[in-house]
Amino acid sequence: MKRITFLLSLLAVSFGMTAQPTKQITLEDIWAKGTFSPRGIQSIESMKDGEHYCVLTRSGIEKYAYKTGEKVTTICAFNGPEMSKKAKPLPPIEGYTFSADEQKILLSSGFEPIYRHSGVSDYYIYDVANGQFTKISNGGKQRLTTLSPDGTKVAFVRDNNLFYMDLESQTEHQITTDGKMNAIINGTTDWVYEEEFSITQGFYWSPDSKRIAYYRFDESKVKEFTMQMWGELYPDNYTYKYPKAGEDNSVVDIYIYSLGDNRSMRLNTGSENDQYLPRMQWTQDPNTLAFMRMNRLQNKMELLLADASTGKIKTLYTEEDKAYVEVPETWKFLADGKSFLITSEKDGFNHIYLYGMDGQLIRQITSGNYDVVDICGIDEKNQKIYYRSHESGAINTDLYVIDFKAKKKVCMNHPLEGEVARIVKEFPSQHLDNGKMLLGSYSANFSEGCKYYISIFSDANTAPVYTLHDAKGKLIKVLQDNESLQQRLAAYGREQKEFGTLKTSEGVELNYYIIKPANFDENKQYPLFFYVYGGPGNQQVTNSYGWSDYNWFRMLAQKGYVVACFDGRGTGGRGADWKKMTYRNLGHYECIDAIEAAKWFGKKPWIDENRIGIFGWSFGGYLSSLCILKGNDVFKSAIAVAPVTTWRYYDNIYTERFLQRPQENPAGYDDNSPINYANMLKGNYLLVHGTGDDNVHFQNALDLVTALEKADKQFEFRVYPNKNHSIYGGNTRLNLYKLMTDFIMRKL
Repeated sequence: MKRITFLLSLLAVSFGMTAQPTKQITLEDIWAKGTFSPRGIQSIESMKDGEHYCVLTRSGIEKYAYKTGEKVTTICAFNGPEMSKKAKPLPPIEGYTFSADEQKILLSSGFEPIYRHSGVSDYYIYDVANGQFTKISNGGKQRLTTLSPDGTKVAFVRDNNLFYMDLESQTEHQITTDGKMNAIINGTTDWVYEEEFSITQGFYWSPDSKRIAYYRFDESKVKEFTMQMWGELYPDNYTYKYPKAGEDNSVVDIYIYSLGDNRSMRLNTGSENDQYLPRMQWTQDPNTLAFMRMNRLQNKMELLLADASTGKIKTLYTEEDKAYVEVPETWKFLADGKSFLITSEKDGFNHIYLYGMDGQLIRQITSGNYDVVDICGIDEKNQKIYYRSHESGAINTDLYVIDFKAKKKVCMNHPLEGEVARIVKEFPSQHLDNGKMLLGSYSANFSEGCKYYISIFSDANTAPVYTLHDAKGKLIKVLQDNESLQQRLAAYGREQKEFGTLKTSEGVELNYYIIKPANFDENKQYPLFFYVYGGPGNQQVTNSYGWSDYNWFRMLAQKGYVVACFDGRGTGGRGADWKKMTYRNLGHYECIDAIEAAKWFGKKPWIDENRIGIFGWSFGGYLSSLCILKGNDVFKSAIAVAPVTTWRYYDNIYTERFLQRPQENPAGYDDNSPINYANMLKGNYLLVHGTGDDNVHFQNALDLVTALEKADKQFEFRVYPNKNHSIYGGNTRLNLYKLMTDFIMRKL
């Protein structure tokens, strides 16, 4: 029926019948009504048999069959009739984890954020056999509560200390006692590890459930940063440890706690305290812990193995780079106990390598002038690796499978013919066609044993499509097609992303996308509005759906603006040399490329070169600020949200990775600081920042304001009290985008 309706609507347009006028996108549609929000499938988890999977819904945990994609049963009903007789109503459940035997389910609710990735929650255990819900602890909310592999215990962090609980006796055992705010952290990580190494889990059960390996952070020498939080008669001060570039870090140790004798053993992680230990995990051997060690400048990374009984350490793998070594996206110890997989950029592109547990290279699995994004499935029985990569170009993310011998490789992207292609093609969209497959952005969730997988596909103008497949890629069922959203997108106009490449005067080729008004006339001139990010390894020009800014850009196109975005030097998806060429000189090439891109577009007869604006957030705010100063003859207006204005104020792990320490490279910190170019402002500048930004401190904005005032420059400044780096919550996003839209309409 949907297909017939769509065809009739096409016929109505073709034969001149009355058609519905295009709806105009509003900011309320984007930020208040959720008009363009896609539907998804929450918390997909494969069950141990590899034949079933579970999803989280508001009403419970539902079990489905991979073979058909049909619901089998509800394993755990939240607040259902059968549960209400045994427990009080539960608050909304936000996450779940099965025990190894799938007879217990760990549930979390009531999440309260701390920083970007961390927070505390209440946790419950659900017994599948008797339907009983039990709250894990009444001693306060916990962090990172994790089941032991044998399902008899949980471990968690509370008040910077590590605990474990025996589930049968409900007895808590405190492993550490010295945890203290802004001093000692056990079992989780400090602010800078969380932000820059994307790690908050700071403890790990051994495979036999007899030991727990955990981090201990000593923050004593890390300097503090204080933010005032407004709203009461007297503002509160929030103080936390934040190591800026060149400053002291936490001293990090790894301990192994033995449940049998209630003792912790500190590992000898090296004589150098000024280093990083960004990852650890147990190998297949319950007596062997693996961990990563990096030097302060992050240009040397080692994998080390620790004997959990003796503490003896040996080196398994070492990698060095003239710039920096990325923390591997994947390092996986295989079930055979004889080998491990790791990703590395050491041949110039990010690829997959197979090593033996003796540290010797067995073979390089993938190779070529493209980056592997990540590994999403490993079928050890059939010796296959499923991975995502940029093989069809940096803007696309493809799905591939390759065997352990690196001889057989198959693209798993959806074929151009079939049900998925019908869903996608039925609506206006752009598909870069390599002759056989649909190109766009793929991710995949594999079953245990990799017999099946759930694919999530989107492209620049197509909302996510969830489909179920067998291991060979054969479609079993479309699980969620977001067809109603696709129809809504079409009803709100035909403005779409178009991709291309431009070449600068230096011969550098840059990827870009552009969104034009639906009634675009190349004989007219339009103002150009640039969106930038530009940070190391980041990509914004991707063939994937983005619902918020994408639809804001479409709204601006409806108002008569051409919107464009480019990925310059230093961004991701194009190999290590492209990404690392900004090393020790952040902002230099990025600003050149932005000015060059603006000039390239400005030469088009349909662009008004006197009306070019630029907008960015975070690193993008840094770049948009630098561009309107250094490129004051090119850009008429700029918006900077939460920008870094000097890298001297930013955290040390991120900044030193790309610039080294300020003591070693002062020019790298100062030569491209917007503060030092404040006197060059000629155009219209809007600066926005939240006072509660724990990431890019409000201090950055205030120092730029001081410099602009000293240079007697006029600009616009908006402060959002207590809002963090995302400037989110309440009505704030809607307010912010109204502010920016008004600025664009007035100043561009």
